[in-house]
Amino acid sequence: MWRYAVGAGAALLLAFGGFLLFQHGPAHTPLAAVLPPMPGNASAAAPLPDAAPEADAKTREQKRFDRYDKDRNEAISRDEYFAARHKAFAKLDTNGDGRLSFEEWAAKSITKFTDADADKSGTLTRTEFASTAPKRRPPGASRCACGKPAPAPAAKADEEENQ
Repeated sequence: MWRYAVGAGAALLLAFGGFLLFQHGPAHTPLAAVLPPMPGNASAAAPLPDAAPEADAKTREQKRFDRYDKDRNEAISRDEYFAARHKAFAKLDTNGDGRLSFEEWAAKSITKFTDADADKSGTLTRTEFASTAPKRRPPGASRCACGKPAPAPAAKADEEENQ
C-alpha cells in the first residue's frame, strides 16, 4: 500500500514541477544580445557564389568499386581485389620468402617484450610487466580530431576493408 502512496506523491511532485516550468515560459532575450558582434564589417565579406556546390552523385559502393578497379575496365579481377591484402602481407613478411613465420607475425609484440625485459632474463617481473600497459587517456579527454587533418576518404575506406 505504501508503494501506491509514494508513487502518487512522486506524480504530484512531477506535475507541480512541470506547472512551475511552464508557468514562467521561455526566456525572451533578444538574439542580438546573446551573440557577440561579428568582427569587421559584415558587408565587406566575400560575395556568395552564384550556384550552390553539388554533392558527388556516386554512392558509397560505387566509390568503393572504383577504388578496387585499378585498370578502370568496370571489372575487378582477383589480383585487384586482393591487392590491399598483398601489401599488408608484404609488410609483415620481412624476409620476403612468401611465408609468414610466428616471429614475423608477432614482431611488434616480441619487440615490446624485449624492450620491457630490462634485466634480459627472458621473464617479466611485475614492474617490467607494468611498463607494457597501454597508455590510457585521462578521463574526460575527448576524442576530438581538432587540428589533425582528416584521412583521405579512399585511404580510410581501404583501412576499414583491411580490418
